[in-house]
Amino acid sequence: MSDFRIHTLGCGSAKPTVKHQPSSTVVEHRGTLYMVDCGEGAQLQFQKQRLKFGRLRHIFLTHLHGDHVLGLPGLVSTLALGGKEGKLTIHTFKEGKEILEQILGFFARELSFELDYDIIRPEEKVILDTGSLRVRTIPLKHRVPTVGYVFEEAEPLRHIRRDMCDFHGVPVFRMREIKEGADFVKADGTVIPNEILTSPAEPGRKYAHLSDTLYMPELAAKVGPVDLMFHETTYLRDNADNARERFHSTAGQAAMVARDAGAKRLLTGHYSSRYNDDSLFVKEAGEVFPCVLQNREGLITDVR
Repeated sequence: MSDFRIHTLGCGSAKPTVKHQPSSTVVEHRGTLYMVDCGEGAQLQFQKQRLKFGRLRHIFLTHLHGDHVLGLPGLVSTLALGGKEGKLTIHTFKEGKEILEQILGFFARELSFELDYDIIRPEEKVILDTGSLRVRTIPLKHRVPTVGYVFEEAEPLRHIRRDMCDFHGVPVFRMREIKEGADFVKADGTVIPNEILTSPAEPGRKYAHLSDTLYMPELAAKVGPVDLMFHETTYLRDNADNARERFHSTAGQAAMVARDAGAKRLLTGHYSSRYNDDSLFVKEAGEVFPCVLQNREGLITDVR
């Protein structure tokens, strides 16, 4: 089982349907849960997927439209009723903090945990670094200030070559610094290069979450190569005019961003309620990009 994976709680757009829930995603990394957006019903989907409320540490809001936010008051209330402990941080815009403080101040006055706010802006910036996972924002183009998030795993330490370390007499207490890239200096002054004592580690894994946005060709360079990219695919090309007018993207446009960024896989979503067949999004995106995944509530996608 992967220790870095994506749980889809909702992949519909603004108009709820019996088929899809509004936007909400949970990023799971080494046991800690990070939620991106919290549309209506998110807490029910959270429980249906048997995720643990106690492991939820951060909620990242991409923008302040109802289909991405309105599940938050209910979720916070439920966390308080369940006796959640520790701290929960909500990353949102200044206006979001003001609105949520007013709502939660009325409906969730007594919290069993510390609720903190991190004020974000539509800019490129690292907003969280846990040591094992870094999260940075990227400005998107929507009808209100909006950001995407890139989750980047820290580069793992290099792998020890036990045979070479034993041959050159590297003591155990030096192994950590050797893994970190240091050379080994013997008692006689001989320097053993790190490349002889170790082998490269696998690169850190990366996930990009790009929600509501107008097609942005320049976005690919800002995101860079990622193992998995979620990019909204609200419309198909038959509604490209609507996409442009409402600051959304088509499936084909999302695929171009994934292709140009060097992504390994593209996860579709934020499907408009006007379409009955979600496979059409995969088909259109697949004409541009080779590895496209069809989203659905309950889907778990490994970042690899």
